[in-house]
Amino acid sequence: MTPTDPANGATATYENPMREEGIGELMKQLAHDTATLVKQEIELAKAETAEKGKKAGLGLGMFGGAGLLGLLGAGTLTTVFVAALAELTDHVWIGALIVTVVYFAIAGALALVGKNKVQEALPPAPEQTIETLKEDATWAKTQVKSARK
Repeated sequence: MTPTDPANGATATYENPMREEGIGELMKQLAHDTATLVKQEIELAKAETAEKGKKAGLGLGMFGGAGLLGLLGAGTLTTVFVAALAELTDHVWIGALIVTVVYFAIAGALALVGKNKVQEALPPAPEQTIETLKEDATWAKTQVKSARK
């Protein structure tokens, strides 16, 4: 069925512009589009990798904080032992022991949160980019097949 123009009743014919171009021009366009697509995928991979790197950095920073508080806890525990030995009858060591327990509790919490942050960033491969590359490869195959027809 050929469409007609309602204004003047003329019959309109539509041709596929892709059929008018030669195979060489189509292949050139496909190469250009593929190069553009590859550049875009590289930019996506960079962005995705940077995002995962930030998450890993945050998790590693929390591990560092856990180590620092663990060191403070060990120092405080040493103070507890010294105070307990120095003043067997006084209660100074109880206060130091409470501080030690608090430091270790904070260190444990930071270590767990840091571990979770590092696990969120793994694997470091850009998963979204890999998926879109697979989709792009499928699209390119269909374009090559339709250009051959």
